[in-house]
Amino acid sequence: MAAVTAQAQSNVYITNVNMPEDPPETPNPDPSQSPGPEQESELNPDLELLWSQLPDLKSLHLAGELLERLQKETEALQDQVRSEADGFPPRVSSALKAAQKASENTEELLKREEQVSEDLSKHLETARPCMESFGHAFHQVDVIEKHMKYLQCLQRTEDLSSSVQQCLMTNSVKEAISAVDQMAAMVLGLKESKCSHLQSFLLQTLQFWHKILKDRLTSDFESVLTSLHWPILSPPTQTLSPPPNAQELSTQLDALVSQLLRLQYSDDIISQNSSGRKQDVGSLVPPLCLPIQIMLLPLSKRFKFHFYGNRQTNSLSKPECAKVDLCRGLLSLVQQKVQSDASRLLYEDALFCHLLEEVLHFEKELRGPHSIPNSVPGLLHLLLEENLLQKWLSMEKKMALEKVDSMLSSEGAWSSQYKDISDVDELKAPDCAETFMTLLQVITERYRGLPCASAQLKFLELQRELVDDFRIRLTQVMKEESRVPLGARYCAILNAVNYISTILSDWEDNVFFLQLQQAAVSLGDDSVLGPLSVTELGRLASLETSLFQGLLALLDRLKMDMTGRLLDAIMREVCEKAYNYRHDRWLSLASQQDHTVMSLSSSACPMMLCVRDRLLQLHTALSLPLFQVTWQGLAERLDGFIYQEVILANHFSEGGAAQLQFDMSRNLFPLFGHYCKRPENFFKHVKEACVVLTLNVGSALLLRDLLQDHDQDRGPRGPAGIEPSPQAALNELGVFCLAPRDVLILLSLRASWPGQ
Repeated sequence: MAAVTAQAQSNVYITNVNMPEDPPETPNPDPSQSPGPEQESELNPDLELLWSQLPDLKSLHLAGELLERLQKETEALQDQVRSEADGFPPRVSSALKAAQKASENTEELLKREEQVSEDLSKHLETARPCMESFGHAFHQVDVIEKHMKYLQCLQRTEDLSSSVQQCLMTNSVKEAISAVDQMAAMVLGLKESKCSHLQSFLLQTLQFWHKILKDRLTSDFESVLTSLHWPILSPPTQTLSPPPNAQELSTQLDALVSQLLRLQYSDDIISQNSSGRKQDVGSLVPPLCLPIQIMLLPLSKRFKFHFYGNRQTNSLSKPECAKVDLCRGLLSLVQQKVQSDASRLLYEDALFCHLLEEVLHFEKELRGPHSIPNSVPGLLHLLLEENLLQKWLSMEKKMALEKVDSMLSSEGAWSSQYKDISDVDELKAPDCAETFMTLLQVITERYRGLPCASAQLKFLELQRELVDDFRIRLTQVMKEESRVPLGARYCAILNAVNYISTILSDWEDNVFFLQLQQAAVSLGDDSVLGPLSVTELGRLASLETSLFQGLLALLDRLKMDMTGRLLDAIMREVCEKAYNYRHDRWLSLASQQDHTVMSLSSSACPMMLCVRDRLLQLHTALSLPLFQVTWQGLAERLDGFIYQEVILANHFSEGGAAQLQFDMSRNLFPLFGHYCKRPENFFKHVKEACVVLTLNVGSALLLRDLLQDHDQDRGPRGPAGIEPSPQAALNELGVFCLAPRDVLILLSLRASWPGQ
């Protein structure tokens, strides 16, 4: 039966196919609209198998094997769905039996659960009277226990009260305070209790004994303070001579302070409960301790006398006048002293500098530890007088120039103090440059706090003048050292220029200097801005440029000039070492097939060693940013030198071109591979020239014809009239930098052409 079915199905498949030797009788449609194999399979999925197994007439001998395989698959499928006696397949029948058994087990479990529930309900109903009896008894026990605790609390309060009374009668203040503390702990423990009467009784008892103890200790403490002449007023109302019993008073004072501090706990508990408000204790400001409160009582009376009532010192419109007036009163004395002394010190440089240091330090302490607000004038405004400000500026300039002269003439001026710490010494700034920028930073910190922007701008102009003066000094030293541009001092000067430029670039984004720039624009300070056009002034106002832009341009020009001199010196040495390499026998070198292993040209060794040594020297002497610029500039110059002086100046045989490519790709380029991932990208002319010179003869001929045809404007050739553009053809070869004319010149340098 299965065989017949499979045979019928296979016959249906075969009859549904339009075989090539039996074409359909329908008219021949447009070939462009006839469905292909993919379209036919979409219309009739049954054909997919035949298209995959019998793609053409030559495969018809496989039809028998396909029919046999389909018959076996059909029989296997029929065995899987063949029904048993119950009308279901074996797997379905097994699953139904398992489900029926699980259902029977579930019904049995439900019956058992119902029986257990009924038994539990009967048991609870039987035990209910007993439970009610026990509950009533437990409630009575709880009520009796609460009454007992209530009575115990009352008894404990009575005992503590008796103890305090006894201690006071025997003058045992320490034990009395201990009993009061225990009473305060009880008040704190009953804070959440609902027994309001008990709470009130306990609190009143605590307040009663606390007041007696506090009044007694306060009276004794005030007596001792009076004997010690407290409060000490200025001017004193009496001669402050030490009392005869000073030692005894000191002992009494220590004992009373200790006792008052112990009484602090109960005092805090009473204060919290008397307020009638529940607050987070952590959010409250801690109160003053009892000894300090007592000591402040006479001072508080004097404060209230002056700042309460109808006194002129009490003004409702100026609630801060107490603190402000006190600060002004104290500062006015210092201001008068500074103002009177400053004018007399204009011609005493050392004393004037000392005065400046003290004023700046005093101002820093006022705004720092003492937290005096900026609205209260300190001392810096006194230095804004024209004669004092000019003296300050002249002293800053004089001391800065003297410091620069001193550090430039020192032995370690051009060595870095962090030279042995590679992680820290990234910029490799010499000591003179680092000291100079530290000097400028110190000047900034000195005038930063001045309350006048115009005065701050004068100091900024002084800093710019000092930077320009230092740049000129560096230029002079550089010209002296330019005879040996590869020396350590020349590289140190270059590092100094780069370090100063880097710091000034950071200052461009500093908030303080940006604020000064805005102030200069708003004030129109010509001494700082200089002669600027409207456009330049607008760029300054919009922060597109900075006040350091001119200095940075001069420093960058000096840096480029020094880098150029350095590269010129290296290239002179490289050109000298490369003389033999430039005039090597490139035209007569044997083919690469004649060499088992290629090696570097012997004439290239001096040049390669020179490049390697100079790279290592520059990497050690220059800062990282400078070295990046320098080695890239060296690579660019080497690329131009080899392209012009070696490649374009010679003709190359097949072996010569291969040797040149080996020298460049396996020897020169890897020298720069320590500093970048793809060094060949910095030798674009040399790399692409090697590609053109090492093309196989056939590709070179086709490329030459294409470029010549394009150069002579002959137009496209070929049967289809389609030909790639010269640039596209060069790009396919990996040539992007060289122009088609340059490639033609390179092709003309090849000596290995057919017929030659």
